[in-house]
Amino acid sequence: MTQAVAFGGEMVHLHSWGALYREEKGQLLVSDVHLGKISHFRKHGAAVPLQASGRNFKRLDGLIQTFRPQSIVFLGDLFHSHMNREWDFFAAWVKTCPADLLLVEGNHDILGHRPFEKIGVRVCPFLVSEPFTYSHHPLKTFEGYNICGHIHPAVRLKGAGRQSLRVPCFHFRNRQLILPAFGAFTGSHTVEIEAGDAVYGLAEDSIIPIVRAIAGESQPGL
Repeated sequence: MTQAVAFGGEMVHLHSWGALYREEKGQLLVSDVHLGKISHFRKHGAAVPLQASGRNFKRLDGLIQTFRPQSIVFLGDLFHSHMNREWDFFAAWVKTCPADLLLVEGNHDILGHRPFEKIGVRVCPFLVSEPFTYSHHPLKTFEGYNICGHIHPAVRLKGAGRQSLRVPCFHFRNRQLILPAFGAFTGSHTVEIEAGDAVYGLAEDSIIPIVRAIAGESQPGL
């Protein structure tokens, strides 16, 4: 369910639900939860099971029980769009959460700072927690290391014959790590893997190291 990986001079813990834990800082990182998306689609006639929205909160509670984080950093797109009934569920969850909560703004976070800060969630455009810079979009230039989201990375696994399966993944490249989307019903984007990348696929409750460094060469940024 967890995989320890060296990144940025420390060991970070990847979780099979798509979260990352920095033990040295007591920080749990989660990206692209997209709360409210299910209610948004149901409002417009999509046959999406409502119970899927409860999975996000159950998994967040499970991660809190596992890691006991001091803080949770949401790397953008925490709430999908305009306010709907899932906001009330989120506000109630915040009251019970024992960790400090911070949102690094994403392109879907259109509600503004005030609703989040009113319920106790701090909001910022990016966050520096050395040696890392946390952002929603992958940064093109940065110092140190960048942990981000937005892409919803996935990788295609190929089996015997023409069998294939696409699964979400953690994608390491140089000094950057892109987290998979945490939320239910979020979709994904298949990433093009380059030499030197590291990719960890997520299948059920397992983490699968799919691509590591080229044999005999160091893995950039890891």
